[in-house]
Amino acid sequence: MLTKRVAVTVHASDPLSRAGLISHFQHQPTIEVVPERTADEADPPCGTPSVAVMLADRIDEPATTELRRVLRGGDQRVVLVAGELREPDLLTVVEYGVRAILWRHQATEQRLVNAVHSAARGDGELPPDLISRLLNQVGRLQRATSTASTGTAPLFGMAPREVDVLRLLAEGLDTRQISEKLAYSERTVKNILHALMTRLHLANRAHAVAYALREGYI
Repeated sequence: MLTKRVAVTVHASDPLSRAGLISHFQHQPTIEVVPERTADEADPPCGTPSVAVMLADRIDEPATTELRRVLRGGDQRVVLVAGELREPDLLTVVEYGVRAILWRHQATEQRLVNAVHSAARGDGELPPDLISRLLNQVGRLQRATSTASTGTAPLFGMAPREVDVLRLLAEGLDTRQISEKLAYSERTVKNILHALMTRLHLANRAHAVAYALREGYI
């Protein structure tokens, strides 16, 4: 369980939207809304989780530019609150390293807090309908790629138990459900995913599923 306070920066294109997001966090004892650091300011204390919450009605050029700017801030974990997200945009933000995505109309105070805590722990979170759309898109990309494939093996392999975990993750199961299905502890499931994402330089769980689909593992 996350016990440290999470430092949260809030990003939105207009002041009213930003104020609305901030209001959801003001009375949360485990969240502290902080100003965005400038280049000459010191890094936060070691071990202090830092999460950026970004609101974007759509992923257009200004939103993409802002997202890249936020992610350039180092080990920044981003929660995206989106009004609209097309399938190509979905894959783009996942590959950029967005940790969690919430629909704007579903972004209640509790869901926002849960998403921030998930991102701070290094976990990911997507609405079920977005997981389905992501898998559909990656499946199409996989089929297109396989048509022109040279038959070479992927640079990095996956162990059978990593594939088993990702297959269940792709079906929408959470950590507890995966551990029950595979008779692993929840810690073991988390360790498998962490080791896989570290080895393959994957941003989050959704990115791991996308990679496994694209390379033909699942």
